[in-house]
Amino acid sequence: MIVSESLYRIPPVFDSFPNLIAAESTRHGGVSSAPFASLNVGINTTDTPENVAENRRRLFSSLQVDPQQVASSYQVHDDRILTVTQPGRFEGYDALITNQPNHFLTVTVADCTPILIYDAGQQAVAAIHAGWRGTVARLVQKTVKALQEQFGTQPADCFAYVGTCIDQDSFEVGPEVAGQFDEVHKRFDADRQKFLIDLKAANADQLMRAGIPAPQIGISPYSTVLHHQDYFSFRAENGNTGRMLALIGLRSSH
Repeated sequence: MIVSESLYRIPPVFDSFPNLIAAESTRHGGVSSAPFASLNVGINTTDTPENVAENRRRLFSSLQVDPQQVASSYQVHDDRILTVTQPGRFEGYDALITNQPNHFLTVTVADCTPILIYDAGQQAVAAIHAGWRGTVARLVQKTVKALQEQFGTQPADCFAYVGTCIDQDSFEVGPEVAGQFDEVHKRFDADRQKFLIDLKAANADQLMRAGIPAPQIGISPYSTVLHHQDYFSFRAENGNTGRMLALIGLRSSH
């Protein structure tokens, strides 16, 4: 349970890097009314644009991030990766990577899994949006490969965070979706006659398969469904809800 109603939480796995800005927002501290109460930062929701703009302003201000230095994409649950060379709004990408300081990468979520990666060796970062489709497409592993190809990243130098998303017990799927997941990441609930998928474990395993050491991977202890007083949940709120934002970037040291 989150004790304070803060606008964001900082993943502890990144605590020892003073120039790294990494955070995931909560639903607290904004101006939106129900069902978007209160810090809805989702551009593609039916909340008023003025509310969303003010919420994003508050979040970026609290992180001391200039909105003009933010990169985001309209996400499509695919496996395309964008190498960000300038901030802005893009379309069709579910993962963003950069080695440019003062370029802050963002993904929006409300049950899907946000994954943030910091390459401490080459000073590069990645932000990934992985729902079940992105997870099955192994977007996390593809993003680590893109970091290697673009920036010479060594996975052993990377630190990563698997963020707040839907928990396994809440994520019911049918056999057509469950069949695309490894056995270790699903279980069948006989009472509900549904499969239950563990998105956090599936994406953490991809990070490890890509070569990132397990002690350098943090996993959020929170669930968008079980803790939806602190986080938006698309499923728990029947699709009419706000979005959180996960952000990562390096502040230049000069």
